[in-house]
Amino acid sequence: MTGASKNERSEAPAASAGNHAPRAEDAGADSPHLNEGEQNQAAHHMAPHALVLHEIVREEGEAALERTIGALIWSSLAAGLSMGFSFLTQAVLEAGLPDAPWRHLVSSFGYSMGFVLVIMGRQQLFTESTLTVVLPVLTRRDPLTLLKAMRLWGIVLTFNLISTWIFAAMLRIPDVFAPAVVDAFGDVSRAAVGSEHMLPTMVKAIFAGWLIALMVWLLPSARSGRLLTVLLITYVVAVSHLSHIIAGSTEVAYAFMTGDASLHDYFFRFLVPTLVGNTVGGMSLVALLNHAAIAPEINGHR
Repeated sequence: MTGASKNERSEAPAASAGNHAPRAEDAGADSPHLNEGEQNQAAHHMAPHALVLHEIVREEGEAALERTIGALIWSSLAAGLSMGFSFLTQAVLEAGLPDAPWRHLVSSFGYSMGFVLVIMGRQQLFTESTLTVVLPVLTRRDPLTLLKAMRLWGIVLTFNLISTWIFAAMLRIPDVFAPAVVDAFGDVSRAAVGSEHMLPTMVKAIFAGWLIALMVWLLPSARSGRLLTVLLITYVVAVSHLSHIIAGSTEVAYAFMTGDASLHDYFFRFLVPTLVGNTVGGMSLVALLNHAAIAPEINGHR
């Protein structure tokens, strides 16, 4: 290292002493004690600023809003089918574990499988869009963006649900799965039907929507830990018996096909309260609060 470089490093702290203190998320990225390569390394490891996270998620929402109807339909169908593997994997684990108090603690990891497939495969899931698509609406605040968001929600939710029924019907094909697994399908599906009263299911759905939206918010900063982030957060949804509109639809549709639930149960004990709860949890508690936290910074950049 040259003498000039050493002088530059020793003078840099004094030169910046009159400036405001660096933010925690900038620590190391502009350090006078690191060379350029070390500064880049520090920048790579620091957590992104909340405004950066907001803009990454908002850009995903903007891209989703511009997708064609055909692209949304196919991606939504794929997501609903993928989510069926949450039900399948959880039931397979239930069937292979002893009937013990801790069985649900282990089998709940199977619930994460569908989310892993959807998130890592970049498929269109309704509960994700309660965060990603709301941010462009809150930022732009114009009728056209709201109409695009409503179009997306309608298409994605409809075809997510259609494909969950298709997956549930596939599970009913005889002799595909062992009898123990089929019995576990019944146990898991009956548990998903929900309470006879809407309020408990709705509150569970609010927590689930909150967690899934928070997962989407965290993923840009997770980097190589994306898979672990998805696994841990969706495990909490499963182990807490929270209600998710798409994962649960496969289970309750299966319960209907086996005679353990009626269409009334599907719509009014599961679908309606879960849809309302997931939307409130994702949109209000995460999208609105997280947007409000950085709205002054957005206005300051305009």
